[in-house]
Amino acid sequence: MRKPAGKLLLFGATGDLSQRMLIPSLFGLHADGLLPEGLTITGTARSEQDDAGFREFARTALETHLPDDRKDTDAIAGFLDRLQYQPLDAATIEGYDDLADKLGDISGGLAIFLSTAPWLFGPTIKGLQSAGLAGDNVRIGLEKPLGKDLDSSREINDIVAAAFPEDRTFRIDHYLGKETVQNILALRFGNSLFEPVWNARGIDHVQITVSETVGLEGRAGYYEEVGALRDMVQNHILQLLALIAMEPPARFDGTSIRDEKVKVLRSLRPIANGDAATHTVTGQYGAGAVKGNIVGGYAEELGAASATETFVAIKAHVDNWRWQGVPFYLRTGKRMPDRLSEIVVQFKPVPHSIFSERGGALEPNTLVIRLQPEEYVRLLVMAKQPGLDREGVRLREVPLNLSLDTEFANTRRRIAYERLLLDLIEGDPTLFVRRDEVEAQWQWIDAIRQGWQNANIAPKPYASGSWGPSASVALTERDGVTWHE
Repeated sequence: MRKPAGKLLLFGATGDLSQRMLIPSLFGLHADGLLPEGLTITGTARSEQDDAGFREFARTALETHLPDDRKDTDAIAGFLDRLQYQPLDAATIEGYDDLADKLGDISGGLAIFLSTAPWLFGPTIKGLQSAGLAGDNVRIGLEKPLGKDLDSSREINDIVAAAFPEDRTFRIDHYLGKETVQNILALRFGNSLFEPVWNARGIDHVQITVSETVGLEGRAGYYEEVGALRDMVQNHILQLLALIAMEPPARFDGTSIRDEKVKVLRSLRPIANGDAATHTVTGQYGAGAVKGNIVGGYAEELGAASATETFVAIKAHVDNWRWQGVPFYLRTGKRMPDRLSEIVVQFKPVPHSIFSERGGALEPNTLVIRLQPEEYVRLLVMAKQPGLDREGVRLREVPLNLSLDTEFANTRRRIAYERLLLDLIEGDPTLFVRRDEVEAQWQWIDAIRQGWQNANIAPKPYASGSWGPSASVALTERDGVTWHE
């Protein structure tokens, strides 16, 4: 086990992510006594302010984003005492020596959280090296986006690798910090019930949906450049697919788990050229109503016509022995009717129904893993309705529920970044993404984008508040499958 770092350095410390997630997460760890004794947290950004100003910024973030039952005055005061600040223009080499002076002695280890624009990665790494902040006892956490295609991703990873080898590089996908995502591993590999049927013999198909009700929300410049495929599918959705489809790892550690995930990602059947038109659907939201509110279309919000997709649905396959012939339907979009992230595993029907002659209709079992907004695991099974059965056997689908909110009501639900920041400080790579995973994901995504370009595929319009273009329904209906909604 690595020795926990004695200092934490936050780049982009005055940004939105820091306000909403990082500062509340670090406070939660502090309040629960999980941060190393004496750990200092140094924030840096371009804005000119001193330690007192940054502490006031953090206090405001906690007042705004902490639930009322966590606003402990003494705990907040103790947390703020850990904070200090050093202004820095990360694009220039000047200033990194001052940052090193502010950090002081880092012989006890330094963890760096880098949340900046990708074009700043090169100057930042060089600046850290020049100031002696990239030594063997320094590890770095990288917040996405890490490139916009395979080539740019490799370029960024090469820049980082020049100073930080793979075992000191922690690429962040915050979905992997969610409790329910980690419960996928517990569900699959901690129970003897599922693994015997977790394959092509037992499973008909898998659906993964990540839907949002919001539009651009101030991210117009970024989103216009990347679109739904690169913003959501390339990272979050493919990581969920890998966890669902991976082989049992030998042990619960970073090497074993990531070895199995990358095998899945490399086994994804390429979708290119003609397959792009038959196995994918793209869309862009127009005007409509979401949750009773009238909203404008994407082009209206952007202020210009655009060919960027805000919705994508994909029929994917994992070409290996376990999953041969099992489709994975992936779907994500903005301005959808509901905000949710869920995985639906549809099992195959029983091979023979003994109830058909008595009028009993069977439905295949379904496992629903909901990641947000609620967190639960629900298994839909068949049960007989009470009665004397004189008019036939009546069967009904009933849910077996594991609600994490209910079953663990006395356990505080943590922000995903709490776990990831603590793992970064302690040096545990299990829930971070390895370079070969990232490159396998980009290789698959780039082939789809090239297929769209070759076939001149443009996003189809859909009304805000709907579940996307009608073609996304046809994508599954051709196989006799209906999206779980």
